[in-house]
Amino acid sequence: MKKSIYIAFALLAVTFTACKKGDLDRFPQTSIAPELFFNSEEDLILYVNGLLSLPDRNTYLNDQSSDNVATTAAVEVKNVMAGNTNAQNITSGWSWTRLRNINYFLENYKKAKVSNDVKNHYAGLARYYRAEFYMEKVKRFSDVPWYSGTLNPEDAQLFKPSDPRALVVDSIMADLDFAYKNVRESVPTGTPGKWAAATLYARVALYEGTYRKYHSELNLASSANAFLQTAARVAGEIISSKKFTIYNTAKPAQDYAALFSSQDLTSNTEVILVNVFDLNKSKSQNVNSVVFGDYEQAPARDLIQTYLMKDGSRFTDQPNYNQLGFVKEFENRDPRLSQTMVYPGWVRVPDAQPYIQRLNKNFTGYHQIKGYVNSTDNVTLNSVDFPVYRYAEALLIYSEAIAELGTLTQQNLDESLNLLRRRAGLPDLNLAQATAAPDQLLLQQFSNVTANAGVIMEIRRERRVEFAFENSRYDDLMRWKAGKLLAKSPEGMYFAGLGKYDMTGDGIEDIALIDRTQTIPAEAQKEKNSLGVTLVYYRTGAIGTDATVFLKNGTAGGAIVTEAVTRNFEEPKYYYRPIPQQQVILNPNLKQVFGW
Repeated sequence: MKKSIYIAFALLAVTFTACKKGDLDRFPQTSIAPELFFNSEEDLILYVNGLLSLPDRNTYLNDQSSDNVATTAAVEVKNVMAGNTNAQNITSGWSWTRLRNINYFLENYKKAKVSNDVKNHYAGLARYYRAEFYMEKVKRFSDVPWYSGTLNPEDAQLFKPSDPRALVVDSIMADLDFAYKNVRESVPTGTPGKWAAATLYARVALYEGTYRKYHSELNLASSANAFLQTAARVAGEIISSKKFTIYNTAKPAQDYAALFSSQDLTSNTEVILVNVFDLNKSKSQNVNSVVFGDYEQAPARDLIQTYLMKDGSRFTDQPNYNQLGFVKEFENRDPRLSQTMVYPGWVRVPDAQPYIQRLNKNFTGYHQIKGYVNSTDNVTLNSVDFPVYRYAEALLIYSEAIAELGTLTQQNLDESLNLLRRRAGLPDLNLAQATAAPDQLLLQQFSNVTANAGVIMEIRRERRVEFAFENSRYDDLMRWKAGKLLAKSPEGMYFAGLGKYDMTGDGIEDIALIDRTQTIPAEAQKEKNSLGVTLVYYRTGAIGTDATVFLKNGTAGGAIVTEAVTRNFEEPKYYYRPIPQQQVILNPNLKQVFGW
């Protein structure tokens, strides 16, 4: 029933949008006079519905800027680290059309003949969208012009300089505070309500608080704690509302994956905001063909190594952990690993036999299944809902903010992060143990953390694991000032050298790595394993050769290597992007920041 209500709403929004004239990015302010339109709640609904913009299942493909994946795509940060830093070549991110649409509503909504509560609800939604819009600008450029109203071509404000980050973010926080206090709790399914506004509010506060704490180039560290306190407070209010719970049916091998493959998340108590898909209701999306890991992105080994063992111990504390092959890597691990990546023995529908990892040049050998729908039914493939905001995020915002403030207790962990570990069947994170014995590898990666480092490392681990392929890792690295982790080229699974390897976990060889100078035998001459299945052959060698699988040490073995590019992350410059050069020419008052 809820899906039907949402789809009807979505079609209304599409119909409204289709009525726009001229530029498809413009809104009906060009054709509908405000005195004729902004009169009733129906008018407010129609306009605000047209502003709805939700992330969708393509999110599972948007981790390419982070250290979670290897990618062959022309990812901006990868190109920047390779030295392609000419401001004339970095031209995206400076569009303001959506802001004009939002501000036009905020200039005119008060004309409606409705109560103040009704007005404030829709104004809150518009300000939620404005905060979302501006936060993306701040992440990219830091200082940007703040426009609170619509502008015409002759307005002098069009040629103003950028406003300081502090002013812009204060305005964002004011918008989010208003939205949180005024947007209704009960809203149409698939649209942001009070608790979605709260989640974005807490997310932005955590982002800015940690960004100011770790980025000394901003000279804003003195205000960091105020943002962290807001993040902790708002996330705490989401928790204390008792409106949401972690989805946990005591099936640790299935519960996590169910959040990303469900035909209906509208009643799932973990999902704060859902983007609904239903092929039968003319709203569908199928990303199977690209999410599987054979094209453009494949999981990096560093991510696989981040997952804990099932008993809560660290995988990287295992003897020779860096020389364990694919099958061993997946033994006795956090169950979320096998619900995120293809694991030994996984069966791909409609096949009857376990899938054998496909090794491609420039890829890691690992395949992603988070976001993949293991079905051949077209309705099923196209009707999987996407969780825009999950209660899990509120819990991790809460624990991280308090840890950064230095006041985290075991009780705080038990009412937040440990709920996620319990769903996965892992032991609770013990504050005293994490403090006494921090992960030394993570400490090397995040060497700028000097207080409460042990528990902060574990919270960061939990964020990476819980939100893998949900497009949060890059933002996390940026706010933690950990961009240098992107300078390490991603690696893939480990092979000891040439020879035959089991890839399905049954102890029987499935593939054969041969020297690149050898010729792969004709089909009839290929060796068969004890099951009578023909081995898959790969020509192996060092990167830069004509091999089909690149190993770090060539035929002597090592991890799969995916690129030969030298990466350099220049600090603090590469945490930001230049204002497109054409915009600076049009408005000389705009100034580039941090060396651009």
